[in-house]
Amino acid sequence: MNLSWLLGVIGCATQKPPAAVETRRELADRVRADSELAVLFVGNSYSFGVPKAFSKHAASHGKKVRTGHATYGGWTLERHSKNEATLRKIRDGRWDVVVIQEQSLIPALPAGERSVKMHPPLRQLVEVVRGSGAVPVLYQTWGRRDGDKEVPGDDFLAMNRRLREGYHAAARAVGEILVAPVGDAWEAEMRAGRGDSLFMEDGSHPSPLGDRLTAATFHAAIYGAPTRE
Repeated sequence: MNLSWLLGVIGCATQKPPAAVETRRELADRVRADSELAVLFVGNSYSFGVPKAFSKHAASHGKKVRTGHATYGGWTLERHSKNEATLRKIRDGRWDVVVIQEQSLIPALPAGERSVKMHPPLRQLVEVVRGSGAVPVLYQTWGRRDGDKEVPGDDFLAMNRRLREGYHAAARAVGEILVAPVGDAWEAEMRAGRGDSLFMEDGSHPSPLGDRLTAATFHAAIYGAPTRE
């Protein structure tokens, strides 16, 4: 994995819609103001290894971070939005950034079904995050290696495209929040013929290498957030 090349791709991705310029400025201001950034990851098993990998990646670039997580296998945003432990952790943790990750299939659903299942709980979680004084960031996950088995003829690229569209639509629906383009970084590796090593044997969950690529993407999205158009 050529990280210097890949981070250039990621850096470009973070400058594109749907993240509003003001939101990017807000994040950049937070990064400048805090010598030790506090980042909470809210999600499921796709996020299990990310806090540790992100801390390690940030440290290798001279950044001090404090990470936490509210991650449970298979959980959806709806379940998190109704879970007092998740809400309390967001409110009480004095976080600078809260990363929000939906269950791996929901953002790739047809638009009407996706908006019903994803947008209301995401909106609630974003309100709690902002009420706590933190900046919300959406974690755009990746397509499964062989696509969604419930979708005839599906593959990684098709599923990844649906996920991208779903996350950006959700970001617009809740106020143009920043999307960390993890799925785009995975797609770049897949197109380069190196993507299989990002997955565990199940073709869905991230390997240690996948966690490292995800962490590098978050580093670029958070620390490399542009301050102007």
